[in-house]
Amino acid sequence: MFAPLKEQYQNDVVPALMEEFEFKSVMQVPKVTKIVVNVGLGEALDNAKAVEFAVNDITAITGQKPVVTRAKKSIANYKLREGRVIGLKVTLRNERMWSFLTRLIHIALPRTRDFQGVSPYSFDGRGNYTLGLREQLIFPEIDYDQIDKLRGMEVSIVTTAQNDEEGRRLLAMLGMPFKRDEA
Repeated sequence: MFAPLKEQYQNDVVPALMEEFEFKSVMQVPKVTKIVVNVGLGEALDNAKAVEFAVNDITAITGQKPVVTRAKKSIANYKLREGRVIGLKVTLRNERMWSFLTRLIHIALPRTRDFQGVSPYSFDGRGNYTLGLREQLIFPEIDYDQIDKLRGMEVSIVTTAQNDEEGRRLLAMLGMPFKRDEA
C-alpha cells in the first residue's frame, strides 16, 4: 500500500521544508491541522430523504458522523426558512485526518474522470487549501448502487503555513497532485 502520510511528513517533509525555507525551529514548519468536508444540500428542502442519504455517504467516506448545518436566515427567493437543513460538515483531526488525506491523494483523486491534477491556485492567502469535488463516487467506500444522487463536496485543508507558498509546498511534498503550469 502507501507509506502512511503522517510518517512521511515527520521523516521526509519536515527536514526538507526546514532546509528550503530556512526555519530555525521544527515548530515553524507548516503542518496540516484539520480537514473540513462540507456538503451543500439544497435539495433537502424538497426531499427529506436527501439528508439521510448524504449523512450515510459522508459517514462512509470520512469515518465520522457529520454535523447538520441549518439556515441562519430565511430567504424568500430560495424558498428557504430559518432553521431548515441546508448542509452537512465534518471536521477531521489527527488519525482520521491523515487517513482521509491519504485516501484523497492516493485513491480518490486519481479515480476522477479526465484527471489532470488539482488547481495550485485554490489557496486562501494564509496557506489553507480548498478543493471542490463534483461527485462522491470517486471514493471507493461509496457503492454506486446505494446512492440516490451525485453530490459534490468541498474539502478544506487547514495548515499552519504563514503564506500560500509554504502551504503549496507542504501539500506538494505530501503528494497532492497539482496541475503543471502551461505558461
